[in-house]
Amino acid sequence: MTVTHHIHDSMLAAYAAGRLPQAFEMVVAAHVSLCDHCRAALETHQFVGGTLLETGQTEDLSAGALDTLMARLDDNLSEAPNEVAQVNRRMGIYPGPVARALGQRPPRWRAAGGGVRQTILFENGKSSARLLYIPGGMAVPDHGHNGTELTMVLQGAFHDETGHFGPGDVEIADESLEHTPIADPGPACICLAATDARLRFTSLLPRLAQPFLRI
Repeated sequence: MTVTHHIHDSMLAAYAAGRLPQAFEMVVAAHVSLCDHCRAALETHQFVGGTLLETGQTEDLSAGALDTLMARLDDNLSEAPNEVAQVNRRMGIYPGPVARALGQRPPRWRAAGGGVRQTILFENGKSSARLLYIPGGMAVPDHGHNGTELTMVLQGAFHDETGHFGPGDVEIADESLEHTPIADPGPACICLAATDARLRFTSLLPRLAQPFLRI
């Protein structure tokens, strides 16, 4: 797999530091599972962060803090191997983090209009992650953004005003971008999309449907 559109370095650093919204974490984790370039960059950020922790200033722990920590580790020890295995287990075109969100079951697609279908994987009011199924040659309605949107291609491909995106590629859209993603002819384009704010649709019909689609 040749990946040409990568996660920004600043976002990889934020992921390593645990500062990304949960929906964005899913996209980054899925991408680095397929992209050697971004995985190496992430490992560098994690190494630097670990080094800073080791060399930084320290503070005395409260009494009993170590005992509490060890007790919590013991409580979760039996679940840890299964948890790690589930995170890393790929399911068809779906990377481990996505397969885990699906519960290792195929997506339950729901109509989103114009032949497009979706499956919501996560939503907490601050961010959301969903799978999008776009039939070959079909377009997602023209829209802008009130925040940031990450879109990772899992199958097929799409193009818009910014370029062409194939499997493993991630498009990062912000408030400055208004676009109309169009799936390439052929197999359906399946994407993992994460947002931290509602989209701004240009046409009336998508705006009316937006509360029901939760996007």
